[in-house]
Parts: sequence; C-alpha cells; structure tokens
Amino acid sequence: MEHGHIFLGQAAIYFAAAVFAVMAAHRLGLGSVAGYLLAGIAIGPWGFKLVGQPEAISAFAELGVVFLLFLIGLELEPQRLWQLRTRLLGLGLCQVLGSIGVIGAAALAGGYDMRVALVAGMALSLSSTALALQPLTERGALATQGGQAGFAILLFQDLAVIPMLAVLPLLGTAGGWSGFTWQGLGFAVAAIVGTLVLGHFLARPVFRHIARTRLREIFTAFALLLVLGIALVFETAGLSMALGAFLAGLLLAESEYRHEIQAA
Repeated sequence: MEHGHIFLGQAAIYFAAAVFAVMAAHRLGLGSVAGYLLAGIAIGPWGFKLVGQPEAISAFAELGVVFLLFLIGLELEPQRLWQLRTRLLGLGLCQVLGSIGVIGAAALAGGYDMRVALVAGMALSLSSTALALQPLTERGALATQGGQAGFAILLFQDLAVIPMLAVLPLLGTAGGWSGFTWQGLGFAVAAIVGTLVLGHFLARPVFRHIARTRLREIFTAFALLLVLGIALVFETAGLSMALGAFLAGLLLAESEYRHEIQAA
C-alpha cells in the first residue's frame, strides 16, 4: 500500500508541475517543450528536489514519447508517407551523412582517431524525435513543406539507427569484424518485419473481433497492449521505442477502427 501512495504522489507531482509550467510557458510565448523542461528543472535535484533521482521519471518520459509517436503515426496515412519518400531518402540521407562527415572531420582535426571520429559523428547526427515533433505538431507545421521535410529527416534518423548499431561493434573492438553480431542485426530487422506482419494480418482481425463485443474497455486495453508491446520489442532489439510506436500507428492509420483507436 505504501508503494501505491508513493507512485500516486510522484505522478501527482509530475502532472502538477507539467500543467503549471506549460501554462506559464504559453503565457510567456514559449512552446510546451520549454514548459516541460522548466517543470523538470523545478522538481528535479537542481530545483525543489521533489524527485531525488532523475532516473525515477524515465519511465513516464518514455511512455509519453511512445504514445506521442503512436498518435502521429495514426494520423499519418501510408500514402502520405510514400509521398515523402524523396525527402526521406534525399534530405534524410544528406543530413545524416553530412553531419557524420563534418563532425567526424572536426574530431579528426582535434586529434582523435578514425573510430572515435565516426562514433561521434554517428551519435551527434541524430536528433530527439519527440522534442522536434512536439512544436511542429502544436503549430500545425507538419502539413507544410518545411514541416514535412523536417519530419522526413527525423524518420530517416530513426531508421539509420539500424545500420549504425551494426557498425558500432566493428568500431569498438580491435578485431574489426569479430565484433560484428549478425544476431543483433537480424533481431532488429525481424522486429520491423514482425511489426509489419502483425499490423497487417493480425491486429485488424483482433480489433474487428473486439468491436463485435462492444466492450470499449477491452478495445482500449488491446490498443495499449499493441503500442506498448511493439515498443518493448523494438527496445529489446536495440531500436528506438518511438520508431516502433510510430510504425504501429502507421499500420493502423488506414484501419476502419482508426477513429475508435484515437478516441481510446
């Protein structure tokens, strides 16, 4: 019972800080992301110390990112994503390779060896999808040309994690290819393929069967299970949970139960 009170108390602190900080940020003309950052600073170890360990809120933060990306995927039709293929491969590839090249060259000029330079370039070529998409969504910028270009770059970055994970073991060991794990790469590919198969052949029939029961709470529970399950599989495979949630939403975007899922 004591643990339940602690959990509810922590949750109340998080939500109260978020509500008041975001309202204050909007009054000051700032975005909600700035409000959330201020809320975290206020309740964290450098503020009022309401949260002793920053790791204590990581689960809440990860869940928020997962559901945000799921809803974005649910609102984005696959045909629209196909229209972004030129930006996805063009702008996304140029951004990632360009960032790796520039940052890697700067690291080499600073005296670091090639392996360290490549790792630094790959790490710093990636952005926070959640932080970037939140203001775009708030301002309705995802429908604009610039917003679509930015979204395509962010999505390509999430996909680029797969080959990066395959290359990192090679750079981290003196034996080169001895550090390569086909098992890890295969697990990552299997997670993506499995998600596509699950959404296309299994999820829709299950939603159809649940809809016949007219039990709204079961419908909501299965939607949550689907999102969290796919996100967990992607995290286990070493991929981004946000990417898994986005793919789950994208697969259900054309479902006849799309609006019911959004309402749930």
